[in-house]
Amino acid sequence: MLNWKILNKIIGSLLWLEASLMFLCLLISLYYKEDDALPFLYTISGTAVAGTAARYYGREAENNLSRRDAYFLVTATWIIFSFFGMFPFLIGGYIDNVTDAYFETISGFTTTGATILNDVEVLPHGLLFWRTMTQWIGGLGIVFFTIALLPSLVGSGNVKVFSAEATGPIRTKMHPRLSTNSHAIWMVYIILTVACAVMYYCGGMSLFDCINYSMTTTATGGFSTHNASTEFFGSPFIEYTGALFCFLSGINFTMMYMALARKKFRDLVNNSEFRMYVSIILVCTALVMFYLMRDMHYDVEPAFRYALFQVVSFLTSTGLFSDDAGQWPHVTWIILGILMFVGGCAGSTAGGVKCVRFVIVMRIIRNEFRQILHPNAVLPVRVGETIIPAATRNRLLPFLGLYLGLFLLSATFFAAIGIDPINSITMCLSCLSNVGPTLGVEIGPTMSWEELPDLCKWFCAVMMLIGRLEFFSVLILFTPEFWKNN
Repeated sequence: MLNWKILNKIIGSLLWLEASLMFLCLLISLYYKEDDALPFLYTISGTAVAGTAARYYGREAENNLSRRDAYFLVTATWIIFSFFGMFPFLIGGYIDNVTDAYFETISGFTTTGATILNDVEVLPHGLLFWRTMTQWIGGLGIVFFTIALLPSLVGSGNVKVFSAEATGPIRTKMHPRLSTNSHAIWMVYIILTVACAVMYYCGGMSLFDCINYSMTTTATGGFSTHNASTEFFGSPFIEYTGALFCFLSGINFTMMYMALARKKFRDLVNNSEFRMYVSIILVCTALVMFYLMRDMHYDVEPAFRYALFQVVSFLTSTGLFSDDAGQWPHVTWIILGILMFVGGCAGSTAGGVKCVRFVIVMRIIRNEFRQILHPNAVLPVRVGETIIPAATRNRLLPFLGLYLGLFLLSATFFAAIGIDPINSITMCLSCLSNVGPTLGVEIGPTMSWEELPDLCKWFCAVMMLIGRLEFFSVLILFTPEFWKNN
Protein backbone atom coordinates (compact mmCIF):
# COMPACT_ATOMS: atom_id res chain seq x y z
CA MET A 1 0.00 0.00 0.00
CA LEU A 2 0.94 3.66 0.03
CA ASN A 3 3.81 4.84 2.21
CA TRP A 4 1.94 7.56 4.07
CA LYS A 5 4.95 8.74 6.06
CA ILE A 6 7.08 9.65 3.05
CA LEU A 7 4.05 11.16 1.34
CA ASN A 8 3.33 13.37 4.36
CA LYS A 9 6.98 14.34 4.62
CA ILE A 10 7.11 15.52 1.01
CA ILE A 11 3.70 17.18 1.02
CA GLY A 12 4.61 18.99 4.25
CA SER A 13 7.73 20.41 2.61
CA LEU A 14 5.71 21.40 -0.44
CA LEU A 15 3.24 23.28 1.76
CA TRP A 16 6.15 25.19 3.29
CA LEU A 17 7.17 26.07 -0.24
CA GLU A 18 3.66 27.29 -1.01
CA ALA A 19 3.65 29.38 2.15
CA SER A 20 6.97 30.92 1.07
CA LEU A 21 5.51 31.85 -2.32
CA MET A 22 2.53 33.46 -0.60
CA PHE A 23 4.95 35.43 1.57
CA LEU A 24 6.20 37.18 -1.58
CA CYS A 25 2.61 38.19 -2.30
CA LEU A 26 2.27 39.42 1.30
CA LEU A 27 5.28 41.69 0.79
CA ILE A 28 3.63 43.11 -2.33
CA SER A 29 0.42 43.71 -0.37
CA LEU A 30 2.37 45.55 2.34
CA TYR A 31 4.21 47.60 -0.27
CA TYR A 32 0.96 48.79 -1.86
CA LYS A 33 -0.74 49.07 1.57
CA GLU A 34 -3.83 47.18 0.45
CA ASP A 35 -6.34 45.10 2.38
CA ASP A 36 -5.20 41.67 1.17
CA ALA A 37 -2.24 41.57 3.58
CA LEU A 38 -4.27 40.05 6.42
CA PRO A 39 -5.81 37.27 4.24
CA PHE A 40 -2.32 36.32 3.10
CA LEU A 41 -1.04 36.34 6.67
CA TYR A 42 -3.84 34.03 7.81
CA THR A 43 -3.35 31.71 4.83
CA ILE A 44 0.44 31.58 5.24
CA SER A 45 0.02 30.69 8.92
CA GLY A 46 -2.52 27.96 8.20
CA THR A 47 -0.47 26.52 5.34
CA ALA A 48 2.71 26.51 7.43
CA VAL A 49 0.96 24.79 10.34
CA ALA A 50 -0.47 22.12 8.03
CA GLY A 51 2.96 21.64 6.45
CA THR A 52 4.61 21.34 9.86
CA ALA A 53 2.05 18.75 10.99
CA ALA A 54 2.52 16.70 7.83
CA ARG A 55 6.32 16.96 8.15
CA TYR A 56 6.15 15.86 11.77
CA TYR A 57 4.05 12.80 10.91
CA GLY A 58 6.58 11.76 8.27
CA ARG A 59 9.72 12.76 10.20
CA GLU A 60 11.09 9.20 10.33
CA ALA A 61 10.35 8.29 6.72
CA GLU A 62 13.11 7.21 4.36
CA ASN A 63 13.41 8.95 1.00
CA ASN A 64 12.33 5.94 -1.02
CA LEU A 65 9.23 6.40 -3.18
CA SER A 66 7.60 3.55 -5.03
CA ARG A 67 5.97 4.11 -8.40
CA ARG A 68 2.56 3.88 -6.72
CA ASP A 69 3.59 6.57 -4.19
CA ALA A 70 4.86 8.83 -6.98
CA TYR A 71 1.59 8.80 -8.93
CA PHE A 72 -0.45 9.44 -5.79
CA LEU A 73 1.93 12.21 -4.69
CA VAL A 74 1.70 14.13 -7.97
CA THR A 75 -2.10 14.15 -8.10
CA ALA A 76 -2.47 14.87 -4.37
CA THR A 77 0.01 17.76 -4.57
CA TRP A 78 -1.94 19.59 -7.26
CA ILE A 79 -5.20 19.14 -5.35
CA ILE A 80 -3.73 20.21 -2.00
CA PHE A 81 -1.86 23.19 -3.47
CA SER A 82 -5.08 24.41 -5.05
CA PHE A 83 -6.96 23.89 -1.77
CA PHE A 84 -4.63 26.07 0.28
CA GLY A 85 -4.11 28.48 -2.60
CA MET A 86 -7.78 29.46 -2.71
CA PHE A 87 -7.92 30.89 0.82
CA PRO A 88 -6.53 34.38 0.08
CA PHE A 89 -9.47 34.88 -2.31
CA LEU A 90 -11.99 33.57 0.23
CA ILE A 91 -10.68 35.28 3.36
CA GLY A 92 -10.31 38.57 1.52
CA GLY A 93 -13.90 38.34 0.30
CA TYR A 94 -12.97 38.84 -3.35
CA ILE A 95 -14.50 35.46 -4.16
CA ASP A 96 -17.40 34.57 -1.91
CA ASN A 97 -17.72 30.78 -2.28
CA VAL A 98 -15.48 27.72 -2.24
CA THR A 99 -16.49 26.51 -5.69
CA ASP A 100 -15.40 29.69 -7.47
CA ALA A 101 -12.26 30.10 -5.35
CA TYR A 102 -11.10 26.52 -6.01
CA PHE A 103 -11.94 26.82 -9.72
CA GLU A 104 -9.87 30.00 -10.02
CA THR A 105 -6.92 28.50 -8.17
CA ILE A 106 -6.75 25.15 -9.95
CA SER A 107 -7.22 26.97 -13.25
CA GLY A 108 -4.10 28.91 -12.32
CA PHE A 109 -1.95 25.96 -11.23
CA THR A 110 -2.92 23.90 -14.29
CA THR A 111 -2.18 27.00 -16.47
CA THR A 112 -5.65 26.73 -17.98
CA GLY A 113 -6.39 30.40 -17.45
CA ALA A 114 -10.19 30.12 -17.31
CA THR A 115 -11.51 32.61 -14.78
CA ILE A 116 -14.76 33.22 -12.90
CA LEU A 117 -13.81 36.87 -12.26
CA ASN A 118 -15.73 39.37 -14.37
CA ASP A 119 -13.50 42.23 -13.23
CA VAL A 120 -9.92 41.29 -12.30
CA GLU A 121 -8.94 44.93 -11.99
CA VAL A 122 -10.71 45.22 -8.62
CA LEU A 123 -8.25 42.74 -7.10
CA PRO A 124 -5.40 44.20 -5.04
CA HIS A 125 -1.85 43.81 -6.31
CA GLY A 126 -0.97 40.94 -3.95
CA LEU A 127 -3.84 38.76 -5.15
CA LEU A 128 -3.13 39.62 -8.79
CA PHE A 129 0.45 38.50 -8.27
CA TRP A 130 -0.72 35.31 -6.54
CA ARG A 131 -2.88 34.44 -9.57
CA THR A 132 0.18 34.96 -11.75
CA MET A 133 2.42 32.97 -9.42
CA THR A 134 0.10 29.94 -9.52
CA GLN A 135 0.49 29.80 -13.29
CA TRP A 136 4.22 30.34 -13.31
CA ILE A 137 4.83 27.52 -10.80
CA GLY A 138 2.34 25.26 -12.57
CA GLY A 139 3.96 25.92 -15.96
CA LEU A 140 6.64 23.26 -15.60
CA GLY A 141 5.01 21.42 -12.71
CA ILE A 142 4.77 21.84 -8.94
CA VAL A 143 6.73 18.71 -8.04
CA PHE A 144 9.20 19.29 -10.89
CA PHE A 145 9.85 22.72 -9.38
CA THR A 146 10.62 21.00 -6.09
CA ILE A 147 13.01 18.54 -7.72
CA ALA A 148 14.96 21.49 -9.10
CA LEU A 149 15.10 23.27 -5.72
CA LEU A 150 15.31 20.31 -3.33
CA PRO A 151 16.47 17.20 -5.22
CA SER A 152 17.20 15.34 -1.97
CA LEU A 153 13.60 15.74 -0.79
CA VAL A 154 12.20 13.10 -3.12
CA GLY A 155 15.38 11.01 -3.01
CA SER A 156 15.51 7.94 -5.21
CA GLY A 157 11.93 8.51 -6.33
CA ASN A 158 12.57 11.67 -8.33
CA VAL A 159 12.61 9.83 -11.66
CA LYS A 160 9.26 8.21 -10.84
CA VAL A 161 7.79 11.58 -9.82
CA PHE A 162 9.09 13.20 -12.99
CA SER A 163 7.54 10.45 -15.12
CA ALA A 164 4.19 10.93 -13.39
CA GLU A 165 4.14 14.70 -13.90
CA ALA A 166 6.02 15.31 -17.16
CA THR A 167 4.10 15.82 -20.39
CA GLY A 168 4.68 14.24 -23.78
CA PRO A 169 5.47 10.66 -24.81
CA ILE A 170 9.25 11.13 -25.14
CA ARG A 171 11.62 12.03 -22.28
CA THR A 172 14.72 13.75 -23.68
CA LYS A 173 17.65 13.75 -21.25
CA MET A 174 20.69 16.02 -21.35
CA HIS A 175 22.40 14.57 -18.28
CA PRO A 176 22.17 11.29 -16.33
CA ARG A 177 21.15 13.18 -13.18
CA LEU A 178 17.54 14.33 -13.26
CA SER A 179 18.25 17.23 -10.89
CA THR A 180 20.82 18.57 -13.37
CA ASN A 181 18.28 18.31 -16.18
CA SER A 182 15.67 20.12 -14.11
CA HIS A 183 18.12 22.92 -13.26
CA ALA A 184 18.87 23.43 -16.95
CA ILE A 185 15.19 23.48 -17.90
CA TRP A 186 14.37 25.94 -15.11
CA MET A 187 17.25 28.13 -16.26
CA VAL A 188 15.70 28.30 -19.73
CA TYR A 189 12.32 29.05 -18.14
CA ILE A 190 13.71 31.88 -16.01
CA ILE A 191 15.69 33.39 -18.89
CA LEU A 192 12.57 33.39 -21.07
CA THR A 193 10.56 35.03 -18.29
CA VAL A 194 13.13 37.76 -17.65
CA ALA A 195 13.64 38.45 -21.35
CA CYS A 196 9.88 38.66 -21.89
CA ALA A 197 9.51 41.07 -18.95
CA VAL A 198 12.25 43.32 -20.35
CA MET A 199 10.60 43.37 -23.78
CA TYR A 200 7.19 44.16 -22.27
CA TYR A 201 8.74 46.95 -20.20
CA CYS A 202 10.35 48.40 -23.32
CA GLY A 203 6.91 48.27 -24.94
CA GLY A 204 5.47 50.59 -22.31
CA MET A 205 4.11 48.28 -19.61
CA SER A 206 4.51 49.24 -15.97
CA LEU A 207 6.95 47.22 -13.87
CA PHE A 208 4.13 45.33 -12.14
CA ASP A 209 2.34 44.56 -15.41
CA CYS A 210 5.44 43.44 -17.28
CA ILE A 211 6.38 40.99 -14.50
CA ASN A 212 2.88 39.52 -14.35
CA TYR A 213 2.38 39.27 -18.12
CA SER A 214 5.83 37.77 -18.67
CA MET A 215 5.15 35.04 -16.09
CA THR A 216 1.77 34.11 -17.56
CA THR A 217 3.13 34.30 -21.12
CA THR A 218 6.06 31.96 -20.54
CA ALA A 219 3.86 29.67 -18.45
CA THR A 220 1.37 29.71 -21.34
CA GLY A 221 -1.29 30.40 -18.72
CA GLY A 222 -3.13 33.52 -19.79
CA PHE A 223 -4.11 35.21 -16.52
CA SER A 224 -3.74 38.97 -16.85
CA THR A 225 -3.95 42.05 -14.66
CA HIS A 226 -6.47 43.75 -16.95
CA ASN A 227 -9.91 42.68 -18.14
CA ALA A 228 -8.94 43.32 -21.77
CA SER A 229 -5.77 41.18 -21.57
CA THR A 230 -3.06 42.43 -23.96
CA GLU A 231 -5.70 44.33 -25.93
CA PHE A 232 -5.72 46.79 -23.00
CA PHE A 233 -2.39 48.26 -24.08
CA GLY A 234 -3.28 48.79 -27.75
CA SER A 235 0.36 48.25 -28.68
CA PRO A 236 1.45 46.25 -31.74
CA PHE A 237 4.92 45.92 -30.17
CA ILE A 238 3.47 44.25 -27.06
CA GLU A 239 1.30 41.95 -29.18
CA TYR A 240 4.25 40.85 -31.33
CA THR A 241 6.31 40.35 -28.15
CA GLY A 242 3.55 38.23 -26.63
CA ALA A 243 3.30 36.13 -29.79
CA LEU A 244 7.08 35.63 -29.85
CA PHE A 245 7.38 34.45 -26.26
CA CYS A 246 4.27 32.29 -26.47
CA PHE A 247 5.91 30.67 -29.48
CA LEU A 248 9.22 30.16 -27.66
CA SER A 249 7.45 28.76 -24.59
CA GLY A 250 5.72 26.20 -26.80
CA ILE A 251 9.06 24.70 -27.91
CA ASN A 252 10.60 21.70 -26.16
CA PHE A 253 12.73 23.29 -23.41
CA THR A 254 15.34 20.55 -23.58
CA MET A 255 15.82 21.13 -27.31
CA MET A 256 15.95 24.87 -26.68
CA TYR A 257 18.63 24.42 -24.02
CA MET A 258 20.67 22.23 -26.36
CA ALA A 259 20.35 24.85 -29.10
CA LEU A 260 21.32 27.78 -26.88
CA ALA A 261 23.87 26.31 -24.48
CA ARG A 262 25.51 23.76 -26.76
CA LYS A 263 25.07 25.58 -30.08
CA LYS A 264 23.04 22.73 -31.60
CA PHE A 265 20.70 24.95 -33.60
CA ARG A 266 20.71 22.53 -36.52
CA ASP A 267 19.26 19.79 -34.31
CA LEU A 268 16.38 22.08 -33.32
CA VAL A 269 15.67 23.17 -36.89
CA ASN A 270 15.80 19.59 -38.15
CA ASN A 271 13.59 18.28 -35.35
CA SER A 272 10.37 16.81 -36.79
CA GLU A 273 8.17 18.09 -33.98
CA PHE A 274 9.59 21.62 -34.24
CA ARG A 275 9.01 21.65 -37.98
CA MET A 276 5.41 20.57 -37.57
CA TYR A 277 4.93 23.19 -34.84
CA VAL A 278 6.22 25.98 -37.08
CA SER A 279 4.31 24.72 -40.12
CA ILE A 280 1.00 24.68 -38.21
CA ILE A 281 1.55 28.26 -37.07
CA LEU A 282 2.40 29.50 -40.57
CA VAL A 283 -0.48 27.75 -42.31
CA CYS A 284 -3.13 28.63 -39.72
CA THR A 285 -1.97 32.24 -39.47
CA ALA A 286 -2.29 32.60 -43.24
CA LEU A 287 -5.78 31.06 -43.21
CA VAL A 288 -7.09 33.19 -40.33
CA MET A 289 -5.51 36.30 -41.85
CA PHE A 290 -7.27 35.59 -45.15
CA TYR A 291 -10.70 35.31 -43.51
CA LEU A 292 -10.16 38.44 -41.41
CA MET A 293 -9.30 40.43 -44.53
CA ARG A 294 -12.11 38.95 -46.62
CA ASP A 295 -14.97 38.88 -44.11
CA MET A 296 -13.98 41.47 -41.50
CA HIS A 297 -12.24 43.89 -43.91
CA TYR A 298 -9.12 44.18 -41.77
CA ASP A 299 -6.04 45.79 -43.29
CA VAL A 300 -3.05 43.56 -44.00
CA GLU A 301 -0.91 44.37 -40.95
CA PRO A 302 -3.67 44.21 -38.28
CA ALA A 303 -5.03 41.03 -39.87
CA PHE A 304 -1.59 39.43 -39.76
CA ARG A 305 -0.93 40.59 -36.18
CA TYR A 306 -4.28 39.48 -34.77
CA ALA A 307 -4.14 36.18 -36.66
CA LEU A 308 -0.58 35.42 -35.55
CA PHE A 309 -1.26 36.34 -31.93
CA GLN A 310 -4.44 34.27 -31.60
CA VAL A 311 -3.04 31.28 -33.51
CA VAL A 312 0.06 31.12 -31.30
CA SER A 313 -1.98 31.82 -28.16
CA PHE A 314 -4.47 29.01 -28.86
CA LEU A 315 -1.87 26.52 -30.12
CA THR A 316 0.33 26.98 -27.05
CA SER A 317 -2.74 27.01 -24.75
CA THR A 318 -1.83 30.48 -23.45
CA GLY A 319 -5.25 32.07 -23.83
CA LEU A 320 -4.17 35.72 -23.97
CA PHE A 321 -6.11 37.74 -26.53
CA SER A 322 -5.49 40.87 -28.56
CA ASP A 323 -8.86 40.88 -30.32
CA ASP A 324 -12.26 39.30 -29.66
CA ALA A 325 -12.12 36.05 -31.67
CA GLY A 326 -15.77 35.48 -30.73
CA GLN A 327 -16.67 38.10 -33.33
CA TRP A 328 -14.59 36.48 -36.07
CA PRO A 329 -16.01 34.31 -38.90
CA HIS A 330 -17.07 30.86 -37.69
CA VAL A 331 -14.57 29.12 -39.93
CA THR A 332 -11.79 30.69 -37.84
CA TRP A 333 -13.39 29.12 -34.76
CA ILE A 334 -12.85 25.70 -36.34
CA ILE A 335 -9.20 26.52 -36.97
CA LEU A 336 -8.68 27.77 -33.42
CA GLY A 337 -10.53 24.74 -32.03
CA ILE A 338 -8.19 22.40 -33.90
CA LEU A 339 -5.22 24.33 -32.51
CA MET A 340 -6.58 23.87 -28.97
CA PHE A 341 -6.59 20.12 -29.59
CA VAL A 342 -3.13 19.92 -31.16
CA GLY A 343 -1.16 21.96 -28.62
CA GLY A 344 2.54 22.83 -28.56
CA CYS A 345 5.67 20.69 -28.28
CA ALA A 346 6.29 18.04 -25.66
CA GLY A 347 8.55 19.20 -22.85
CA SER A 348 7.21 22.76 -23.01
CA THR A 349 4.71 24.63 -20.88
CA ALA A 350 2.06 24.30 -23.61
CA GLY A 351 -0.98 22.07 -23.26
CA GLY A 352 -2.88 19.99 -25.80
CA VAL A 353 -2.12 16.58 -27.26
CA LYS A 354 1.37 17.80 -28.34
CA CYS A 355 2.77 17.96 -31.85
CA VAL A 356 5.12 15.01 -31.33
CA ARG A 357 2.18 12.63 -30.96
CA PHE A 358 0.87 13.69 -34.35
CA VAL A 359 4.35 13.20 -35.81
CA ILE A 360 4.39 9.65 -34.40
CA VAL A 361 0.90 8.92 -35.75
CA MET A 362 1.94 10.14 -39.21
CA ARG A 363 5.05 7.92 -39.10
CA ILE A 364 2.94 4.91 -38.06
CA ILE A 365 0.47 5.53 -40.91
CA ARG A 366 3.32 5.87 -43.40
CA ASN A 367 4.86 2.61 -42.19
CA GLU A 368 1.52 0.84 -42.52
CA PHE A 369 1.36 1.74 -46.21
CA ARG A 370 4.94 0.55 -46.68
CA GLN A 371 4.19 -2.67 -44.81
CA ILE A 372 1.38 -3.44 -47.26
CA LEU A 373 3.86 -3.30 -50.12
CA HIS A 374 6.70 -4.99 -48.21
CA PRO A 375 5.13 -7.43 -45.70
CA ASN A 376 8.47 -8.73 -44.40
CA ALA A 377 10.14 -5.37 -43.94
CA VAL A 378 11.16 -4.19 -40.47
CA LEU A 379 10.12 -0.55 -40.29
CA PRO A 380 11.02 1.30 -37.08
CA VAL A 381 9.13 4.47 -36.21
CA ARG A 382 11.60 7.34 -36.04
CA VAL A 383 11.24 10.91 -34.85
CA GLY A 384 14.47 12.51 -35.94
CA GLU A 385 17.26 10.23 -34.74
CA THR A 386 15.12 8.69 -32.02
CA ILE A 387 13.52 5.30 -32.57
CA ILE A 388 10.16 5.24 -30.82
CA PRO A 389 9.94 2.04 -28.72
CA ALA A 390 6.92 -0.23 -29.00
CA ALA A 391 5.80 0.65 -25.46
CA THR A 392 5.50 4.33 -26.38
CA ARG A 393 3.63 3.53 -29.59
CA ASN A 394 1.26 1.22 -27.72
CA ARG A 395 0.53 3.91 -25.15
CA LEU A 396 -0.39 6.42 -27.85
CA LEU A 397 -3.70 4.72 -28.72
CA PRO A 398 -4.99 4.62 -25.10
CA PHE A 399 -4.01 8.27 -24.68
CA LEU A 400 -5.92 9.39 -27.77
CA GLY A 401 -8.80 7.10 -26.82
CA LEU A 402 -8.99 8.61 -23.34
CA TYR A 403 -8.89 12.12 -24.76
CA LEU A 404 -11.68 11.35 -27.21
CA GLY A 405 -13.75 9.50 -24.60
CA LEU A 406 -13.47 12.26 -22.00
CA PHE A 407 -14.12 14.87 -24.67
CA LEU A 408 -17.38 13.17 -25.71
CA LEU A 409 -18.39 12.60 -22.08
CA SER A 410 -17.73 16.24 -21.18
CA ALA A 411 -19.47 17.64 -24.24
CA THR A 412 -22.53 15.51 -23.53
CA PHE A 413 -22.55 16.62 -19.89
CA PHE A 414 -22.29 20.31 -20.80
CA ALA A 415 -25.02 20.01 -23.43
CA ALA A 416 -27.27 18.15 -20.96
CA ILE A 417 -27.17 21.05 -18.48
CA GLY A 418 -28.17 23.53 -21.17
CA ILE A 419 -24.91 24.92 -22.60
CA ASP A 420 -25.00 25.59 -26.34
CA PRO A 421 -23.14 23.10 -28.60
CA ILE A 422 -20.30 25.43 -29.64
CA ASN A 423 -19.50 26.36 -26.05
CA SER A 424 -19.84 22.71 -24.97
CA ILE A 425 -17.25 21.58 -27.49
CA THR A 426 -14.77 24.40 -26.90
CA MET A 427 -15.13 24.19 -23.11
CA CYS A 428 -14.11 20.53 -23.31
CA LEU A 429 -11.10 21.40 -25.44
CA SER A 430 -10.27 24.30 -23.15
CA CYS A 431 -10.25 22.15 -20.00
CA LEU A 432 -8.59 19.04 -21.39
CA SER A 433 -5.93 21.05 -23.25
CA ASN A 434 -5.58 23.72 -20.51
CA VAL A 435 -6.24 26.56 -22.94
CA GLY A 436 -8.65 28.80 -21.01
CA PRO A 437 -10.80 30.73 -23.49
CA THR A 438 -13.80 29.26 -25.26
CA LEU A 439 -15.47 30.10 -28.55
CA GLY A 440 -19.16 30.84 -28.67
CA VAL A 441 -21.86 33.33 -27.82
CA GLU A 442 -22.75 32.48 -24.21
CA ILE A 443 -19.16 32.26 -22.98
CA GLY A 444 -16.83 33.88 -25.51
CA PRO A 445 -13.03 34.14 -25.49
CA THR A 446 -13.15 37.46 -23.63
CA MET A 447 -15.76 36.38 -21.04
CA SER A 448 -15.53 34.72 -17.63
CA TRP A 449 -16.93 31.32 -16.66
CA GLU A 450 -18.77 32.77 -13.66
CA GLU A 451 -22.28 32.03 -14.93
CA LEU A 452 -21.74 28.26 -15.10
CA PRO A 453 -23.52 26.09 -12.49
CA ASP A 454 -21.41 24.97 -9.52
CA LEU A 455 -21.56 21.32 -10.59
CA CYS A 456 -20.19 22.29 -13.98
CA LYS A 457 -17.32 24.24 -12.39
CA TRP A 458 -16.28 21.27 -10.25
CA PHE A 459 -16.46 19.04 -13.31
CA CYS A 460 -14.28 21.51 -15.23
CA ALA A 461 -11.78 21.63 -12.36
CA VAL A 462 -11.39 17.86 -12.49
CA MET A 463 -10.97 17.94 -16.26
CA MET A 464 -8.30 20.64 -15.98
CA LEU A 465 -6.28 18.48 -13.59
CA ILE A 466 -6.71 15.37 -15.74
CA GLY A 467 -5.65 17.29 -18.83
CA ARG A 468 -2.64 18.90 -17.13
CA LEU A 469 -1.29 15.55 -15.90
CA GLU A 470 -2.17 13.87 -19.23
CA PHE A 471 -4.86 11.47 -18.01
CA PHE A 472 -2.93 8.43 -16.80
CA SER A 473 -1.40 9.99 -13.67
CA VAL A 474 -4.86 10.89 -12.36
CA LEU A 475 -7.07 8.13 -13.73
CA ILE A 476 -4.76 5.35 -12.55
CA LEU A 477 -5.84 6.21 -8.99
CA PHE A 478 -9.33 4.98 -9.87
CA THR A 479 -8.22 1.52 -10.98
CA PRO A 480 -8.61 -1.43 -8.55
CA GLU A 481 -5.05 -2.61 -9.29
CA PHE A 482 -3.60 0.62 -7.92
CA TRP A 483 -4.93 -0.11 -4.43
CA LYS A 484 -3.92 -3.77 -4.27
CA ASN A 485 -1.11 -4.71 -1.90
CA ASN A 486 1.01 -6.57 -4.46
